[in-house]
Amino acid sequence: MADLKRKTLSLESGKQLKLFGASIAISKSLEIGEGYAPNLFSFSEEQTNGNSSGKIINPHDLNREDLMELADFNIQLWMNLKANVRKFGIDNPKVFNHEAIR
Repeated sequence: MADLKRKTLSLESGKQLKLFGASIAISKSLEIGEGYAPNLFSFSEEQTNGNSSGKIINPHDLNREDLMELADFNIQLWMNLKANVRKFGIDNPKVFNHEAIR
């Protein structure tokens, strides 16, 4: 299984991809890229009086159901990509959701 550590995505094939950010993202068109900005829901480590503590960043006040819906949405996109790769292969443009590109 792929693993992401210190901005390096390691794949079972032995390939290692250096990333600029710390996450992988998928668009509605099923294109894959790096997710640079953790601006929807994230963790920030704070230093106060020599102690390290964490803080949740949630600028849109997402609730539990919102986060579950967001996770389901992204999981479905990844599942669609897997299904299209199985059906069309990686060299066929049909692997992408062309309606979302327009």
